[in-house]
Amino acid sequence: MTLPTPLYGPDFSSYDAAEVTWLLTDLSHVELEAPVEQREARIQSGAAHYAESLPTEYQPSGEYLDLFHAALAESAERVAHAVGVVTELVLAQREAPVLVSLARAGTPIGILMRRFAQYAHGVTLPHYTVSIVRDRGIDRVAMRYLARHHDPAQVMFVDGWTGKGAICRELRAALDVLAEQDGLVFDPTLAVLADPGNCVTVFGTRDDFLIPSACLNSTVSGLVSRTVLNERLIGPEQFHGAKFYRHLADADVSNLLLDRITDRFPAVADRVAADWPALAASDRTPDWSGWHTAVRLTREYGLDNVNLLKPGVGETTRVLLRRVPWRVLIRPDAVADLGHVLLLAEQRGVPVEKVADLPYSAVGLIRPRGAADPTDVVS
Repeated sequence: MTLPTPLYGPDFSSYDAAEVTWLLTDLSHVELEAPVEQREARIQSGAAHYAESLPTEYQPSGEYLDLFHAALAESAERVAHAVGVVTELVLAQREAPVLVSLARAGTPIGILMRRFAQYAHGVTLPHYTVSIVRDRGIDRVAMRYLARHHDPAQVMFVDGWTGKGAICRELRAALDVLAEQDGLVFDPTLAVLADPGNCVTVFGTRDDFLIPSACLNSTVSGLVSRTVLNERLIGPEQFHGAKFYRHLADADVSNLLLDRITDRFPAVADRVAADWPALAASDRTPDWSGWHTAVRLTREYGLDNVNLLKPGVGETTRVLLRRVPWRVLIRPDAVADLGHVLLLAEQRGVPVEKVADLPYSAVGLIRPRGAADPTDVVS
């Protein structure tokens, strides 16, 4: 069977070709964007799946960009430390790791892990990005490509962070189907920078803190859109699709983000070397507390679908950037670190509630179908 040809920068993405191989189909020529309100209505009514179209890219204000740069400066060292720790855990678990990022939040994290392995050990790790879609599974054509070129036992899946653990569940279920139907066996272990959902065993931290790559959309992700799975555009022998937003090049901070964090590797190297063995020896068994919290909050706020609730700073930011937000919950002691969330909420007219016992720093709620404002649904 002939498999598709991967994509590389600079023809696809603003990342260097050596940093990541995209197992995606280029849909840059296709109009896929829809107004957020219209798109949300179709998704919640069941008329369309979220992966069949794209939200219109949010264009940040100057004030918001200032917050992004401030957040990056403040958190770069913390992110660098978490990158180092999770990379060391991966190197300890795989003899010759092949990093496979889940598009698109996983991609910058996979690049940073690849850079840390090179910095700390002189090891050059292969790094790919593949698509996984909730309720549709992982890109099976991409997995066949990986199995043809690498030992599946060496693959380590990578993502940015966990929320309630939906993608962890999706990945495991999709790989079970792949093994049963295609005979390809991949380990479903997922390595993440931050695991506030407490649903993985390989992570840099379990703290729910701002990861700057969550602050923006394509302009911190190599100018690549989120992935698309639309049967009108993607055939059964093609990779899932995505767009390269070349026209946003002047606003691109993707490589700036990577370089600022990479610059902090020397400052954290000794702490990483001291910290990761203790974490490796600890009990990292997931308790899925994030999922249980999401189910509880879904019930408390009168939602009929747990997918309308997005826990964690990263997921809350995504709700504000590309969905129709209904309200935002924040933990009072985390307010000082949530400037970008508060600004986005203010700009979009979204109520913010302080919830004292929240296990996450922030939780975003998508507006339920038929609810014009928070008072339309009794919590």
